[in-house]
Amino acid sequence: MVMEKKDIYEHLAKIYLGSTSAKKKKASTKDFKNFIFISIAIILGVFILLSTLSYKHKFSLQESVLIISPDIVKINYKFSPTQKEIHYWDLNDLNLSEYKELGFSIKKSNNDDIVSLRVEFTNVYKEKAEVYIKDISNKWRDYKFNLSDFKTISDWSLMKNLAFIIEEWNTKENRGIIYIDNLRFLK
Repeated sequence: MVMEKKDIYEHLAKIYLGSTSAKKKKASTKDFKNFIFISIAIILGVFILLSTLSYKHKFSLQESVLIISPDIVKINYKFSPTQKEIHYWDLNDLNLSEYKELGFSIKKSNNDDIVSLRVEFTNVYKEKAEVYIKDISNKWRDYKFNLSDFKTISDWSLMKNLAFIIEEWNTKENRGIIYIDNLRFLK
């Protein structure tokens, strides 16, 4: 059988067009599967990202911090009878009503000394409240006090100052150093 030029072209066109339409079907099915896979991956990625951001947002709200003193404070005491050493921060009418805790780290210089430290708040209405720390170590230790532990403060919206006080009668030795670091308020 002899094929003419026209027949050859038709035969080639049939083969070519027939196979390309089959390839197109396979390609379109493959493209559709890829599209579905990529879409699901993007949706899962967005969901995971939003979940992570939501978790971080909740966490950061719970651990909101107001730093009062980023530097280490050194209270150097050297007593003669009936003295006290005070280091205070002027809070400039700071509103602490949304905060729950006072946090800080503290240590003493002399391991043999026994020191009690008074932590005292005063508001603009001259209400004062204090707590004592009696177990100060010569190694850094983090403390957190609920603001509700300062019982005689009724209004935390206008706070005047925060003081750390070492009294001569609350130390074994008449001289020493107390270090305070990372002073902060936590929500």
